[in-house]
Amino acid sequence: MSNELDWQDNPKDECGVFGIYSPDIDVSTMTYYGLYALQHRGQESAGMAVSDGEKIKLYKNTGLVSDVFDEKILADYTGKMAIGHVKYSTRKDAGGVLNAQPLLFKYLQGQVALVNNGRLTNARHWKHNLQTTGSVFQTTSDTEVFVNLIARYSQNPIEEAVMKCMIDLKGAYSIIVMTENKLLGVRDAFGIRPLCLGKMGNDGYILASETCALDVVGAEFIRDVEPGEIIIIDETGYRSIKIPTAGKHATCSFEYIYLARHDSIIDGKSVNQVRKRMGTILARENKIEADYVVPVPDSGIVAAFGYAEGSGIPLAEGLVKNRYIGRTFIKPSRELRELSVRLKLNPIKTVITGKDIILVDDSLVRGTTSRKLISLLKNAGANKVHLVITSPPVLHPCYYGIDIATKEELIAANNDIEGIRKYIGADSLTYLSWEGLREALGDEKFCQACFNGEYPTEIPDALGE
Repeated sequence: MSNELDWQDNPKDECGVFGIYSPDIDVSTMTYYGLYALQHRGQESAGMAVSDGEKIKLYKNTGLVSDVFDEKILADYTGKMAIGHVKYSTRKDAGGVLNAQPLLFKYLQGQVALVNNGRLTNARHWKHNLQTTGSVFQTTSDTEVFVNLIARYSQNPIEEAVMKCMIDLKGAYSIIVMTENKLLGVRDAFGIRPLCLGKMGNDGYILASETCALDVVGAEFIRDVEPGEIIIIDETGYRSIKIPTAGKHATCSFEYIYLARHDSIIDGKSVNQVRKRMGTILARENKIEADYVVPVPDSGIVAAFGYAEGSGIPLAEGLVKNRYIGRTFIKPSRELRELSVRLKLNPIKTVITGKDIILVDDSLVRGTTSRKLISLLKNAGANKVHLVITSPPVLHPCYYGIDIATKEELIAANNDIEGIRKYIGADSLTYLSWEGLREALGDEKFCQACFNGEYPTEIPDALGE
């Protein structure tokens, strides 16, 4: 089980990426705002690299975007291109500043900077091969494997070198590569991690993990980058090439369940609409009598709207989130352990007391947070708490960049529903069915490996262990 003070039990994505090419716009400030829009994808570190056409400068540090950058720093980083990154570090790979991105290197053709969202499933294999032939690694990041392979293929133009890397590497990634005069957006062969392309002004282009970043900086959405596609942006505009090994489309379903901002559109689907459908379908699948539908802020809010609409039970705000608590605070003593939850969420007793509550959340991974929240609601006077989860049980680890590391951590992989219900203290526990999830998503073009164990790529035995 996770640390008792880790109130947030939802799966965590490793990062978000942003890139901009524009000779006429303040690219560092636009990158700052783009990263701000993607802050939900990573809160451990932030960084950006800026090119003036001749030289790339890098700045990164641990902390939130607003902590890492200020006006003075941004004023010192001027140019016509920039890439940026926000990172969430897994417990096994904290890394600090060393593993923060972008990564910036010199190679045969000049300088190259990279940012990445995802995880390479054969990174260990390639890292060993590269080390045996003389490559040196300074971080534990998969992104550095990509950099070293670019250096190996440095006799080729950058887009050809990147294509050769994509053929070699397996797994999930959305990578933005920047040289002194080019910007490249790269999406893995199955499109597991999202990446989109936008236009800004007359000659500006943007690459970002989500469309919400385009909206924030005032860019026009052009389209999603396709699986196995490379978008090349330079002074002539943008063009596209595709690797021959591009596979079946398999966007991560957790982007729609939890990871993405609900105002984003990913691969043509509104995250907001998908989440609302999840709640509506779950209400149709399982009839529960209660006084109020109460969402877990913020992850369960949109789905709760759908559940309330589908069930006819009124929606009520029963939990208030303190939006000004940072990621670190004075840890309470063992006797005041529950304070760690109340600092983040506090029940509205006039809504809760004496009522039967349907508590809506997007996922149940380790169970620790749900257990605390249900205890909090019952201590506030709730008569019954029925927990409904708008996704199926998480039964398998994710190897594509979400922090669902081992089966031992997954409560549903080791307990039946009744066992989970007893552990978390709910009066009932209901999950969305696999069929309901597929109906909400609208088609089959999604990775659901964490639910059904069907991984779109081969998983090496060593990684599975």
